[in-house]
This record gives sequence, structure tokens and C-alpha cells, in this order.
Amino acid sequence: MPDKNPADSSIIMTELVLPNDTNTFGNLMGGRLMYWMDIAAALAAMKHCGSPVVTASVDNISFESPIKLGNVVHIEAKVSRAFNTSMEVHMNVWGEDAIQQYKYKSNEAYYTFVALDPNGKPRKIPGLTPVTDDEKKLFDGALRRRQIRLILGGKMKPDDAAELKALFVKD
Repeated sequence: MPDKNPADSSIIMTELVLPNDTNTFGNLMGGRLMYWMDIAAALAAMKHCGSPVVTASVDNISFESPIKLGNVVHIEAKVSRAFNTSMEVHMNVWGEDAIQQYKYKSNEAYYTFVALDPNGKPRKIPGLTPVTDDEKKLFDGALRRRQIRLILGGKMKPDDAAELKALFVKD
């Protein structure tokens, strides 16, 4: 199975913030945004592996700027690294005031997905070959982010996280 490029999985999902999507301050609710981000990331992951996927983890999401009622949300998602059966998806979220005609960054996040075979079991996925400098930077950092996720999830011992240890321990 040949490797793919991050651009092969790229998607942009666009939503309009309606009254039912907002809190009492007129801002898009974080839970609604996370729901939309999960959909966008799943679409990118499915494009990469050509099979159904399930969300395995969601990294920390910090909200830089609120998105207001009536604004447009653009979620840009693409696979940043593929492992054996899982893949990390990087997302940038932008708000846009279509009336005033300006776009602003709302947040950025990483979600992890696992590809499933017809029996609902994890299946092998294509590798990923980054092309641009930004894609290479995301790709290189993905192994460290993965080790943090595995440690926090209790699936890896900190002593086994070679990529992370290399940042702090000099031989």
C-alpha cells in the first residue's frame, strides 16, 4: 500500500453559527465546535485510509478567540502522521465575520483516529510522506505527541518514551 501525502486527506468544513449553536454571551459553544471538529477530522482520516474510523483521542483544545453568532466557521483538517492502524489529524479553526470581511484564528487541535476493518477491528493504513516544511514539522512532532497521549492514557510507561526522553536527557 503506497504512502500518501497530507494534501490527499485535506478537507475544509464550513458552518454558519446560528442561535442554537451559541451560549448566553452569543459565542459559539465549545462543545458544538468540538463536535464539528470531530466530524472534519474523521472525514480527513477516512480520506487517508479509505475505511471507517473511530476517534481514539482528542488533545488539549485551547480557544484563542470566540466565534460569534452569525460568523462563519472554517475547519481545516488533514492527516499529520500515520502510524500502523492510527493516524493523527491536525486542525486549524478559523472564524470569519462575513459582513466586516475579516478572518481570525479561533483554535488548533490534534485528534487521533483508528481505522477499522469490516469486522470493526483495527486495520493497517497507508503511511504518510510530508511534502511542505509545515507538514514536515507537524510530522516530526507527531511521535512526541503520540508518546504523551500513550503515557497519559496509561498505555506506555514514561521510561519507554524515547522521543520525549531525548528532549530532556542528554547521553
